Amino acid sequence: MAIRDTARALREGRTRSRALVEACLEQIHTWQPATNAFIHLDEQAARREADAADKALRQGHDRGLLHGIPISLKDLLDQQGVVTTAGSRSMTAVAQADAPCVAHLRAQGVVFLGRTNMHEFALGTTSEDSGFGPVRHPRDGGRSAGGSSGGAAVAVATGMSHVAIGSDTGGSIRIPAAACGLVGLKPSWGEVSLQGVVPLSPTVDCVGPLATSVDDAWIALQGLKTSATLAALPEARPVRGLRIGVLRDFGWRVVDPGIGRRVAEAIARLTAAGAASEDVPLASAPLVVPTYGTIVISEALDFHRPRLPVHAQDYTPAVRGRLETAARPSDEERARAHEARARIEADVADLLTRVDVLALPGSAITPPRLGQADVHWPHGDEPTRAAMLRLTQPFNLSRSPALVMPAGEVDGGWMASLQLVGRDTASLVAIARTVEAVLANGGA
Repeated sequence: MAIRDTARALREGRTRSRALVEACLEQIHTWQPATNAFIHLDEQAARREADAADKALRQGHDRGLLHGIPISLKDLLDQQGVVTTAGSRSMTAVAQADAPCVAHLRAQGVVFLGRTNMHEFALGTTSEDSGFGPVRHPRDGGRSAGGSSGGAAVAVATGMSHVAIGSDTGGSIRIPAAACGLVGLKPSWGEVSLQGVVPLSPTVDCVGPLATSVDDAWIALQGLKTSATLAALPEARPVRGLRIGVLRDFGWRVVDPGIGRRVAEAIARLTAAGAASEDVPLASAPLVVPTYGTIVISEALDFHRPRLPVHAQDYTPAVRGRLETAARPSDEERARAHEARARIEADVADLLTRVDVLALPGSAITPPRLGQADVHWPHGDEPTRAAMLRLTQPFNLSRSPALVMPAGEVDGGWMASLQLVGRDTASLVAIARTVEAVLANGGA
């Protein structure tokens, strides 16, 4: 049930927050053994928070749409009184205060169910290298649920959580959302505070929601930003006259054929409903991979190099090995990378003066098998991590808001994902609401 419908049912007495929590806990008992989506659960605390939310509503203290809604937090967001592990056995400190974004959610009256599993320190795309064991896809336990916010995606996809909060440095909200058939929203850089969030690369890190609908993602995002009354949903943008810039050369060059076909069909349905589309080039595409690699590894090393001599044995072998063998970029290389990042940002901004939204697949591949090192394409092999990052990381570098949503099934029952990139988060969500409705209604 959508957050707005659930909120109405709570206020009309047709359900209670405690009942919502018990339903989530039942799903957790069913799915946690198979998926390992959660690192930490406190069932009694969740029940207490739900009872307090119900009591507050009875007494007329209504905190808004998120009041009494059960959510989960990726385990790199500080939550007072709980260890923030970032998916690593090396992190053992109890958080002394909520991260500001968590404090905003608490002020909105949410119920915290638990903390979701993730790729260690968010330094990966599969959520399999975690100090607490791999996250497994609910449809096939031998496959990845994406990452690094894999546990967050599984929690929402299985009904263990109404909404989940994740982080996105190169696609870590959008990749698992695509893998699990969800909506994943990366807001504009800087829109949500990163204070109290374990960093990977502050230049491109973002915090945002994973949900089952665009509306729910927007509501959760507002809860991350403010303790005040939530902003109204952006009015859906009429599809007629909508200008879509299709990143065809970049987005479809190397992609699973079924995914490429489904996303192209989704765009065709939008044009049939009155939108205009044109192919547009991402001129700065050759800069993306080297720029992203330099910025992210240099900032990751800033955080981890002082820790590794003391805690190396508590890192997973894969993440430790990557950090220990990485060459630290020079100051000159870092400066050039930041100049290139600004060029990518300007390139995307220029495209968005010509069109209202950019469109491309949300993922190049369906969920890979755990331990799968490479993706096999007709032209040769590509590292799995690179294939999973390729279509999402440009928009961390451009600091643009980006959203993925389901675009139809492909062979094997996996879901293709459409990615939309906008000028600002509110206008992107207004467009995404329209796109979601058109796709749900068969293009009508």
